[in-house]
Order: sequence, then structure tokens, then C-alpha cells
Amino acid sequence: MLEYKRPIVIAEIGCNHKGDMNIAHRMIRLLGVFKDFDEQSAIDIVKFQKRTNKELLTPEEYNAPHPHPENSYGPTYGLHRESLEFTVEQHAQLKKWCEEEGLIYSTSVWDLTAAKEIVSLNPSLIKVPSACNLDFNVLGYLRDNYSGEVHLSFGMTTKQEEKQIIDFFREKNRAKDLVIYSCTSGYPVPMQDVCLLEITRLINEYKGVVKAIGFSGHHNGIAPDVAALTLGAQYFERHFTLDRTWKGTDHAASLEPDGMRKLARNLRNVVQTLTYKDEDILDIEAVQRKKLKHIRGGGTAV
Repeated sequence: MLEYKRPIVIAEIGCNHKGDMNIAHRMIRLLGVFKDFDEQSAIDIVKFQKRTNKELLTPEEYNAPHPHPENSYGPTYGLHRESLEFTVEQHAQLKKWCEEEGLIYSTSVWDLTAAKEIVSLNPSLIKVPSACNLDFNVLGYLRDNYSGEVHLSFGMTTKQEEKQIIDFFREKNRAKDLVIYSCTSGYPVPMQDVCLLEITRLINEYKGVVKAIGFSGHHNGIAPDVAALTLGAQYFERHFTLDRTWKGTDHAASLEPDGMRKLARNLRNVVQTLTYKDEDILDIEAVQRKKLKHIRGGGTAV
């Protein structure tokens, strides 16, 4: 039987700040305000990204034009990526701003240098994105040098690779600190490729091995997230933007403020409904039963 816990909602700002600390600060403050609508609307975690671009990219990739020039923030792909990057000192400031708003700061790390830099900030959790989940230099550093939670997305990942990753953490008794996410890597993902039943598979295979199962969605709308909750996902990660029409590849698959707030509220409301009746006639029904229920024929009301 599934055990439903309070949904944890992660707003991934990622690079949707456009490389501007002022925009990032504005986004953090706005996410912090959601709890003022009602506690059901609260965001738990804000997530960014950290890359060391010359470590990640070959010289050819760094100096090549962006494959979609309309989304580029620089004359080459490498300079585009650099323009969206924050320093470790700036990440320390982002962490401080998150904490001032009662939010948990986190970051996806894309390479070993980025992993070391973010570990130095000692956040409570660090994410490894789907693109990097087979970088065992990064995984090994986090496993052996970082005591917090490691969150891993499984987009673009075979079942054999999933097992290899989880076994790697089990070797050092660290799998209990993993949160693994069902994910389809696409921006945005059409509904037929969301594949929510992968959540059921991950629960069946890894419940009790890892800390929790999550859902990282890149679809439009919020309906699949609620369905993911009913299947047993506990962590819900969605990209967050102030404007889905902004330049950049992630904005189209992101939620704007009202969508993010409604996602959190809907998940928290729906989880309260996932129960059985604890008695045949609930108190709320008793008054209506007395007023409305008619028993005719041979039955006897008790």
C-alpha cells in the first residue's frame, strides 16, 4: 500500500534568471511570498544550476554557435553559457536570500569543479541532472565528501544504468540519502511522453533502498503532477520563470508564478484526499443521511 506524505515542491529557477542576480533575487522573494497566500501554496526548495563550461565543453563545442541562435545570450555556445553562470560567491548570496525567505537553497551540479564549489556552501541537498548522472567522478565526490541528500534525475537513462548508479551509492551505504526522480528529458515534453507509470516502477524497485521517489516534469500545465502524487511521488520539481516568452530554452517548459503557486496548492490539497473512510458514515455525512437517505422495501436501517 502506498504511503502518502506531504508533497515537497521544488521551483527550479535554473538559468531562467538570464544571468541577472537582480532577477534571481526577485524570483526568490516571489517564491517566498507564496506561503502568505496559505500554507498549502508554500514552496519548499529553490534550485539553481552550476556549470564549469570549459570543463564541460570541448573547445569545438565552446566556440560553436548556439544551435538555436534566437535563444542565445552570447556569440558562441560557450559564451552563451558563461553569460548565464553565477560564481560560487554569488551562489552563497543566493543561498542567503533563500534562507531569508524560509526557503531551502539547492543547485544542480554539472561537473566536478561545480560539485566541489557547491559542497563548500554545505546546502542540505544537491541535485545531479539527468545529463550528468553517469559522471562517476561527480557522483563519487558527492558520495564520499558530502553528507547531505543527493537528488538524481533519471531522464535519458536505461534501467541498467539506474541500477548501476544506485548500487554505486549502496557500496558506501549512501543510497538512503538518495532521492531519485522519474523524468523525461525534453523541453517541453508532450503528454504521451511523460510516462508517469515509471514512478510506479521506481517505487516497486527501489522503495526502502532510497529515501524517496520524485517527479521532475518538463510538460505544459500541472495535471500530470497531481497524477504523479497519486502514484506515490513525494518530490515535485518544475522549472520556474517570470515569463514563458523570455529568450531561452527552458522558459517554454516552465511555470509562471500563478502556475507554480497553484501546483503547490493542488498537490497539498489532493494529498489530503488520498485516504479511506475511517468509519462507514462520516460525521459530515450523518446529518445528510438523516435528512436525505430513504430506505424502502425490505431493508432495515441500523
